[in-house]
Amino acid sequence: MSQSNAVPMDSVINDPLRVQFEHFIEEHRASLQRCLDGLTEEQARRSLVASRTTLLGLLKHVTFVERVWFDEAVTGRPRSEIGIPDTPDESFVLTDEDSIDTVRRAHREACDAARRATADLDLDDLLLGNRRGPLPLRWIYLHVLREMAQHCGHADILREQILTPRDASVAG
Repeated sequence: MSQSNAVPMDSVINDPLRVQFEHFIEEHRASLQRCLDGLTEEQARRSLVASRTTLLGLLKHVTFVERVWFDEAVTGRPRSEIGIPDTPDESFVLTDEDSIDTVRRAHREACDAARRATADLDLDDLLLGNRRGPLPLRWIYLHVLREMAQHCGHADILREQILTPRDASVAG
């Protein structure tokens, strides 16, 4: 999932740390949105590993991640009020109502809400709504970056498996 039309990461080298964090978070958000480009609903739901991980499920899960870290942690609202599952594992579960369009829309909405929730915060501001206790925004940004990077890697591998014909993937 290439970063076409993205601002080069080198452009933020000398920017403040917050700008750097947000730049990389935005790159990962966009990459995860693009992982579904050109796929059919069947391909997006295709299960290729033993876990619940599918490309559509990954985007649904990172939507959950956005809401946990930028709603629950910021506001202290319970997950039931936010409308998200209790556990990360449950966030991969797809329903009949889930489609590429609906999951992408929910992800975009969660990202927009995350940007608004953190807009007036400083990196050292403590967020009180996480079960671990008070955490600075900078730690949350790092954690979210780590998780998104991991899921971008998962998405790359799953997408390659879906789009590469089986006989072409076998070395001859």
